[in-house]
Amino acid sequence: MCRRCGEKLCGLDKCPVQRRSYPKGVHGPTSRRRLTGYGIQLLEKQKAKVIYGILERQFRLYVKEATRSHANTSDLLLQLLERRLDNVVYRLGFAKSRSQSRQMVAHGHFTLNGRKVTIPSIQVRVGDMIGIREHSAGKKLFENAKENLAKIELPVWLAFDPETMTAKIISLPVGSEIRPLFDPKAIVEFYSR
Repeated sequence: MCRRCGEKLCGLDKCPVQRRSYPKGVHGPTSRRRLTGYGIQLLEKQKAKVIYGILERQFRLYVKEATRSHANTSDLLLQLLERRLDNVVYRLGFAKSRSQSRQMVAHGHFTLNGRKVTIPSIQVRVGDMIGIREHSAGKKLFENAKENLAKIELPVWLAFDPETMTAKIISLPVGSEIRPLFDPKAIVEFYSR
């Protein structure tokens, strides 16, 4: 998908788009297809699904929940995607990619408000505390966590305490703070057909 879009979506160090920035296939670097309006909207939706690692049914539920509100639908969709626990763990710098953070949450390495959590799609709220379980703190996965976390620039809506290795959700993420690699308005238009 990274090569198809011509952008680095996976978040990996060795992304295939760095070696070959053209779509795979027999036509290779010579031709790029022109996309229709529908094709552009579909591509934006696929980018968002790949970035956050969500399948179609769950993504459709997020869009449906965002359209229920009278607020800006595209901002609310971004907010719902950013408030997933696996995404918050990724934003905090505990994992190199969202797929790794999803696996870490599913294996039960994190707590949410003092309770063990194994569901990566849980929505965090303002005031929630996220921490590493005591059982997991000594694991090799978190050996160099303090040094790695010092290098990470946290989003404005998250606060991290390096002494206790806990994070707190200060506020809800705002669309201007997120800077996504996709166009959320195109996604809302895609689902409003």
